[in-house]
Amino acid sequence: MNVYDEFQWRGMVYDATEALSDLLSKESLTAYIGFDPTASSLHVGNLLTLMGLARLQRFGHSPIAIVGGGTGMIGDPSGKSLERVLLSADQIEENVAGVKQQLERFLDFGGTNAARLVNNADWLAHIDVLSFLRDTGKHFTVSYLLQKESVSRRLESEEGISFTEFSYVILQAYDFLQVFDRYGCTLQMGGSDQWGNITAGIDLIRKLRAKKAHGLVWPLMKTAAGTKFGKTETGTIWLDPVRTPPFKFYQFWLNTDDGDVVTYLKFFTFLDRAAVEALAAVTRETPDKREAQRVLAREVTTLVHGSEHVTRAERASNVLFGEDIATLSADQVLAVFADVSSSTMLSASFESGGVPLVDLLADPHVKLAASKSEARRLVQSGGVYVNNRRVSDPQLKLTRDQAIEGRLFVLRKGQKLNHVLRLV
Repeated sequence: MNVYDEFQWRGMVYDATEALSDLLSKESLTAYIGFDPTASSLHVGNLLTLMGLARLQRFGHSPIAIVGGGTGMIGDPSGKSLERVLLSADQIEENVAGVKQQLERFLDFGGTNAARLVNNADWLAHIDVLSFLRDTGKHFTVSYLLQKESVSRRLESEEGISFTEFSYVILQAYDFLQVFDRYGCTLQMGGSDQWGNITAGIDLIRKLRAKKAHGLVWPLMKTAAGTKFGKTETGTIWLDPVRTPPFKFYQFWLNTDDGDVVTYLKFFTFLDRAAVEALAAVTRETPDKREAQRVLAREVTTLVHGSEHVTRAERASNVLFGEDIATLSADQVLAVFADVSSSTMLSASFESGGVPLVDLLADPHVKLAASKSEARRLVQSGGVYVNNRRVSDPQLKLTRDQAIEGRLFVLRKGQKLNHVLRLV
């Protein structure tokens, strides 16, 4: 099976240029994907793109990851309804460094088909506007740009589109031309919202170099329920362990819906077809075992954070849902919940009557409830646990002698959100 066939069975071909399938089966190509440094970390929404490059390399092709230090100064309007907030040069430099570090976990930068990591500021930051307009801009008519979905959708909105973002299509096309000239890159890949930008680059290479270039895009991610993938009630799931602790990252995948888990196994793991189909069968026959979810969480967390964090996350899950937390010491609990959000309070507050549980849940450092009234409703409905024990009394006050070794409480909302409260 060539990489195109691999992409197809995994459901990762939304659109592609003609004859690309044959080309990928006969030749070793160089392909690139761009990463927009809007933050110092990528998030789970970028994982499909990362896996696309990694799969390409595993089939003998050479990947290029472009970190958009240049285009990041402008901002890609694709899929956006509003103008992006422009970042400073220092912010972009910091973001580029963070993204580079994460890319290196997925790509092999040695060997015969070594990956390359480049910053498009290397060429975009050094061209003058007159040369760019004369040599590149003249190859794009306004009517051609207006047909691009990223532009036309914004023109229909009340906010419209600035000339800054209107020019983004040409800048990305120029990127494709540059990697074509510098590295012999003939394929650009990405999400389906990038198709207009990719074809603009293909057209520019055809006009200026009389050569054929190609594009391949995969579908934009949505859950089986139709919601945007990677967004949770607590916010974005980041690849950076500081922004999203590995335990929370593991739990995100463990909580995958049965309707999504097989798709995610295809998209986000290197498991082969036989392994994925076996897990699909287990999910159909005994969904309550959630074996596919456990494998998914284990595989993706290992890729992003390493096997050590998987071991810690699995142990924490066993404590959360299978063990009596009262049998553990405070140090053991802290080790298990090392990646869970935490805060501190003075132990003296828990003496002379204690602290109302609803106050703790709504505390801005704990944030398990938006308000005391919401906290009260959560407790009354049985959705709150203290040290793994469900509580139902909204008048409950926690005292120091109820804390594990007088040092900490593990507060939980539902089956997913945990917070460690340390008494100091």
